[in-house]
Amino acid sequence: MRLRLVVTFVVVALISAVTATALAYRDARTAVLQRTQNAAVNDLRERVGVVAADVDLPPDERTLARFASKVSEGIGARIVVARYQDLSATSDTLAETEGRITAELRAAVRAGGGARFQRVEWRGEPYLVVGLPVTYADGDRRTSGLEVFAITGLRAERDDTAALLDSVQAGIVPVVVLAAVLALLAAGTVLRPVRKLGRATRELATGDLGSRVAVRGHDELADLARTFNETADALQASDAELRAQEAKARRFVADVSHELRTPLAAMTMVATVLEEDADQLPPDAARAARTVGAETARLSRLVDDLMEISRFDAKAVRLNASVTDLADTVRASLALRGWTDRVTAELLEGVRTVVDRRRVDVIVANLVGNALRHGAPPVTVTLAVDDGGESGDGGEWVVLEVADHGPGLAPEARERVFDRFYKADTARTRSTGTDSGDRGDSGDGGGQGSGLGMAIALENARLHGGMIEVGQRPSGGAVFTLRLPLRTGEEGE
Repeated sequence: MRLRLVVTFVVVALISAVTATALAYRDARTAVLQRTQNAAVNDLRERVGVVAADVDLPPDERTLARFASKVSEGIGARIVVARYQDLSATSDTLAETEGRITAELRAAVRAGGGARFQRVEWRGEPYLVVGLPVTYADGDRRTSGLEVFAITGLRAERDDTAALLDSVQAGIVPVVVLAAVLALLAAGTVLRPVRKLGRATRELATGDLGSRVAVRGHDELADLARTFNETADALQASDAELRAQEAKARRFVADVSHELRTPLAAMTMVATVLEEDADQLPPDAARAARTVGAETARLSRLVDDLMEISRFDAKAVRLNASVTDLADTVRASLALRGWTDRVTAELLEGVRTVVDRRRVDVIVANLVGNALRHGAPPVTVTLAVDDGGESGDGGEWVVLEVADHGPGLAPEARERVFDRFYKADTARTRSTGTDSGDRGDSGDGGGQGSGLGMAIALENARLHGGMIEVGQRPSGGAVFTLRLPLRTGEEGE
């Protein structure tokens, strides 16, 4: 914008200067030539009026030459040509006059009607030629047949106008430079508030809601700055209110989850006792005892998940990282939940990296648990190392892929599978009362999930500096890929 403003100023100044120069040159040239023409005509008319009274008509060649010389002496030694019918005489016998007195001018003078003049170019030099018919002094003002032509050089006038043009042209450069300087000053004055407003907008976009601009003056830019400040104030107030509400919600979830743990512990203990003695109870009571046990366990998992997600929201989660053999960790996670016979594991041995073993176990439990509940066998778990060729970032990554051969996930479900409490097939889950039916289920075990498991898995992956991606196998089935940076030193997070 600065460049466009400067260029506009300079172009306008240049056009104005050139136009003013052209007009000044034209007017000055016209004035100089007009003054010279008027002086030449008046001088010739007055001198002819004085000298012609002593000329006898018709004149001979000698008389005509003397007449031309006297007229020339009286008008500043200009070249004078006197003509009478076929006779012609020149005040300067060596001067060539035929090329400077044109046939058009002779015809105009012969026609009468007063003095006539014409500017001509002869041998590269400008001349003014004035023609005048000599009339009788009686009342009818008849022409006598005697014609007088005075030739005046215009070199001085040409040089004067040329010098004027040069001086005016030389003044264009300072005018353009001054215009550029003024344009820069104006651009700085106009664009400085715009730059400040742009800087404040970028700061606001990056999260600095306290960014403001100073309001100066009462022009449109001041109104814009004032509107920006008002918008920023409103946005900051809304953000503060939302943050307060979010903090209250997180605190409420954490408090409720914490308060539920004590009665849940008692309920779990009672439910465990009832399940152990269910075989000794009547069929209806046994079924009720097992249902209470399953639902209590599910509620306990939900409370644990809520407390875990609230710790992530409060940024109170820390890694207990150490160098870990990932193949051993994955095998232990599968064995702990009794999935070893249900899962095909293709694990690269000797992959050691710095991770929190417990949190990696949570990620594996969620990914494999979902594949077992919602996919179709075989479920495969593959552990490999990517040297950066696939990711394109040049770093080394540990890649854990969990794939099944089930129906997979719809595109809209893949986009939301990591959302909290998202369940892709809630209706089927609740109607059957058996399998979870949501690809966002948490960890191990059967029953309905909380819808927080995949969100917790993703948060744990991010805590390690990694990610989880979801895709679809060409032959059918969902593929979840965990990518963790390969760190071989004793690094904590």
